[in-house]
Amino acid sequence: MSLPRQLRDESDFEQLPEDVPVSAHIADVEERRGFNVYYSFVIEVKSKGGSKYFIYRRYSQFFTLHAKLEVNYGPETGTPPYICTLPTIPPKVFVGNKKEIAETRIPLLNAYMKVLLNSPVWLLLDEDLRIFFYQTKLDSERIPRALRRLRPQTRKIKRNSQHVSDVDKPRAEAMFDFKGTTAMELSFKSGDVIYLLSRVNRDWLEGTVGDRTGIFPHSFVRIIKDLPEEQYPVSLLRCYFHDDGMCQIREISIEEDVKRIPLYNELLDLIRNQFPGVDVVLNMQDAEGELIRLLDDSDMPLLAKQDKRKSHANNFFPWELHVTRNGDLDVYSTGV
Repeated sequence: MSLPRQLRDESDFEQLPEDVPVSAHIADVEERRGFNVYYSFVIEVKSKGGSKYFIYRRYSQFFTLHAKLEVNYGPETGTPPYICTLPTIPPKVFVGNKKEIAETRIPLLNAYMKVLLNSPVWLLLDEDLRIFFYQTKLDSERIPRALRRLRPQTRKIKRNSQHVSDVDKPRAEAMFDFKGTTAMELSFKSGDVIYLLSRVNRDWLEGTVGDRTGIFPHSFVRIIKDLPEEQYPVSLLRCYFHDDGMCQIREISIEEDVKRIPLYNELLDLIRNQFPGVDVVLNMQDAEGELIRLLDDSDMPLLAKQDKRKSHANNFFPWELHVTRNGDLDVYSTGV
C-alpha cells in the first residue's frame, strides 16, 4: 500500500479518543543500572487532546512493539484490510559503546515514531501501540535527570502550610543575570536570593523570587542551603561470597523491579563488577543448605523459586545469590 493511500482521513481522525498519542519525540537518553547498564529514552508524548507527558522506553521495547505490529499489519503477515506500510525500525547492534549506540538511535527513532503516529486511525487504536505510549505510574513518578533537547516543565508543588523561617528554607544566590525565554522560566539578577522549591532534574531547579515562581539553570546560582536529597527507588540483592572458609555478605543496589528474573549473563556481569579480578561462578542454595551451580538461563527460574526461609523487606529480591571461585569445588560437598 502506498503512503498516500494509508494517510488517515480528517473525519476519521476526529473520531479518535482525546488520549490517543499523535506525536512523540526523544528529549534525551538516561543511563540506568539494573542487572546490567542500559540506556532508556526519555520521550515526550503529545495526545490528540493536547496533553503532554514523559515516558521512558528502552530500544528493546521499540523492537518488541514493531515485531507485534509487523505480525498484525505488515504487508506479508497482516490481515486485509488492516494492512499498511510500517516505518523501518533501527536494527539491533551487538557490538559497540552502549551510550554511543543510544545517541545514534535518537534521530532514527524520532523518524520512526513520526511515521508510526501518522498511520491510519485503526492502527493508532491498536492495543500494543497505545500501551507503548501510555504513561504508566512508574513513568509519572520518575524525574528526568537530563533533558538536553527539551526544556523541563514546571511541576506542581505542594505548599507547606506550616511557617518556616527564611533561614531554614533551601535557597541560593544568583551569580549571574538570567532572563527566561518562556513563561515557565524564572528571571533574576545577580545577587538575588532565590528560595528553592524543587529539583526538576540534574541541570534545572524550581524556585521563587518575590511573588514570581519558575525554573532556572542550576549553573547560574550558588547554593546556600540545598534541597533535601531525593531518594530514587532501588531494589537490593543479597549476595553471599564464599571464599577460603569465610562468608562475606553484600547487598547490591539495583534499579530493577524485585519481581524481575534476570538473564544469566546479566547476573554474571553484575557480580563480576562487584568482585573485580576474581573468576566467580554463581550458585543457589537448596532446601538442605547445599550449593548448586547455575549454568545458563534455564537455571534462572529455579533460582527465583528457591526455598525462601528468610523474610526480607519489600525492596529486597525474594531470592539470594551465592558466589564462589570457579576452581573452589569444596563448597559443593558440605552444607552451608
